[in-house]
Amino acid sequence: MYNDVTPSAQRTGLSAPDTSSPIAASVLDVTSIAMNVLGLPFDVARAQYACAVQLGLVERSMLASRNFSRILSALERLALGPWARHV
Repeated sequence: MYNDVTPSAQRTGLSAPDTSSPIAASVLDVTSIAMNVLGLPFDVARAQYACAVQLGLVERSMLASRNFSRILSALERLALGPWARHV
C-alpha cells in the first residue's frame, strides 16, 4: 500500500502548505482521507494480485509483478488525475 498521500510539493517546486491554522490542517486531513478512499479500489487490486500469486494462480515473477504494478499505477493516474497518489 502507498503511504504517501500528501500532494507532492517537491515536484512542483512549491513550498509545503502552512498548517499553522486549524482550517488548513483540517483541509489537509480531509484531502488525505479523500485520497485514501479514492485509491482504495487500486489497493484492493494490489492485494488480490498478491493473494493470487501466493495461491499459485498467477506466475510468481518479478517482471510480471512489475508489469502489473506499472499498469495499475497508470490506471490510477488516469482515473484519479490530480487525486492520484505519488510515490
